[in-house]
Amino acid sequence: MVSVDIIYKYFPNLTADQKNKFEQLYAIYKEWNDQINVVSRKDFEFFYERHVLHSLGIAKLINFQPGTDVLDVGTGGGFPGIPLAILFPESNFFLVDSIGKKIKVVNGVKEALGLDNVHAGQKRAEELQQEFDFVVSRAVTQMSKFIPWVKDKFKQKGKNGYPNGIFYLKGGNLTEELKGLPYYIEQTELSDYFEEAFFETKKVVYVRMAK
Repeated sequence: MVSVDIIYKYFPNLTADQKNKFEQLYAIYKEWNDQINVVSRKDFEFFYERHVLHSLGIAKLINFQPGTDVLDVGTGGGFPGIPLAILFPESNFFLVDSIGKKIKVVNGVKEALGLDNVHAGQKRAEELQQEFDFVVSRAVTQMSKFIPWVKDKFKQKGKNGYPNGIFYLKGGNLTEELKGLPYYIEQTELSDYFEEAFFETKKVVYVRMAK
């Protein structure tokens, strides 16, 4: 299913500009993906469900306030950062990946859509000097490996409904993976918000990092 309508189904209050940007995403990514494979070709027909809507699952938990700084680690072709940047145009999104050709795609998408609130770079999270309100990511690695990459990247003073921390998209049973981590952690089932079968095992994991 290629239709952008699945986005409107769960986010019915989009502006005309946001709708226009979401509508353009498929063709822009299709053109880039034919050159540089950043989205699995076997599920590209499910692009809006498995990549765009999945990314927007974070927005069912938090409404990023204007001026919020969000770091997307291991962004790949721009997920979850690009869809979130469309949804929250007054927040700032910093997308990093260690693979240059993926950042080339991100910059191409950014330019095609005119996303002034997106900044992208070929970097590892550990190399960054600035601090952020939140870190987002999509199943880059085990949480016990991920947290050390970003644990010193957080502003302590927050402006959102959640204290500053991590929103991590991942699937499956995470009990063992999260056991013993010395942080406040919440797991939210995306099936509580999205009825499609793809989301039956998908979760948003929130880890509080601000003290």
